[in-house]
Amino acid sequence: MLSASFAAHLWKALTRQHHRALLPLLARCVPREGIVLDVGAHAGQYAKLFARCAAAGRVYAVEPGAYPRAILRSVVALHSLGNVTIVPAALGAIPGEARLVTPVKRGGARGFGLAHLGEPEARWRRVVTESVRQTTIDLLAAELALTRLDFVKADIEGSEVRMLLGARGSIARFRPRLLIELNDAHLARNGDTAADAFALMAGLGYRGFMLRPDLTLAPAAAPSGAGDFWFFPRGDPLIAGLGETG
Repeated sequence: MLSASFAAHLWKALTRQHHRALLPLLARCVPREGIVLDVGAHAGQYAKLFARCAAAGRVYAVEPGAYPRAILRSVVALHSLGNVTIVPAALGAIPGEARLVTPVKRGGARGFGLAHLGEPEARWRRVVTESVRQTTIDLLAAELALTRLDFVKADIEGSEVRMLLGARGSIARFRPRLLIELNDAHLARNGDTAADAFALMAGLGYRGFMLRPDLTLAPAAAPSGAGDFWFFPRGDPLIAGLGETG
C-alpha cells in the first residue's frame, strides 16, 4: 500500500507541470532529434518538457534516489514518454560508490528535492541514506554510445561542479547547451563555488547567461549566492547579439 506522502508526491508529479514558462526557450535549445541529459531528474518535471522538445530524440533522466525514481517511473509510464530512459546513477567527477542523503521532514515525508551526496546536515533531525552508483558524464556517454549530446540540465544539490569536471571530454566533443543550478551554500559541500563553475566553463569556451524577468537571456558573471544559469558555447547562434565577443 502506498504511503500518504508518496501518493501525494506521485499525484503532484503526474498532474502538475513546473517550469512551463521555460518551454519556448527549451524548444529553441533542444532539437527535435536531440539527446538530453536530465541530471537530477527527481520526479520528472523537466523530463516531461524535454520529452516534448526532443520528440524524435532521447531524454536520459538520471536519478540516483530510489524514492524519486519510483515516482519518475510512473510519470514516464502514465504520460507515455516513450523517448525517456531512466538512468539509476549519480554523476560526479569520478566513478565509484556514493552516499545519497535524503532529509525526512517533520511530518514524515521525504524531502527528495533536497537529497544530496555526502554527509547529513545537522539541521535535519532525520535522514534516509542509500549507497548509489556514481559515474561521470564522459563514461555514461561511452556506455550509451552517444554520437551527439545537445543539452544538459543539472540540479544535484551541490555536485554540479563535480559533474562538470567529469564531463569535460563530452562538452569538448559535443558542445551541448547547459542549464545548471549553482548554489554556493550547496556547492560548499564539495569545496566548490559558482565561480569555479564559471571558470571551468569559460575554459571550455562557454559563456554564462541568466534569464531576465521577461524570460530573455542576459550575460551573467559568476554569482555570489544561488541561481539557475544557462551556458552556451561561443559562436552558438542562440546567443548572437547578446554581448558575445569571440
